[in-house]
Amino acid sequence: MSQSPYNSSHYLTSDLALVTTLSLKFPIEEIDRSNPRKATFVFRRSPELEALADQFFSNQIQISPQVFFNQLRDVKNRLYAERQPW
Repeated sequence: MSQSPYNSSHYLTSDLALVTTLSLKFPIEEIDRSNPRKATFVFRRSPELEALADQFFSNQIQISPQVFFNQLRDVKNRLYAERQPW
């Protein structure tokens, strides 16, 4: 079993809706593509990030649909733009 390069100071998720929401306030540190079927997004863990994730999962966040869609497009652009050269 390989060791993960990430530790408790990192917050990892592959949930695209959560990534979109978190990335509105926190930068994506890295995109881990070690699994060819699913990318994992890496954030720097903080109490504020944890609170926002908890609010996301408890359905306590209100985001403008247009803001969310634009951020989702940016996340997807980053996901696909950082792939290895063809």
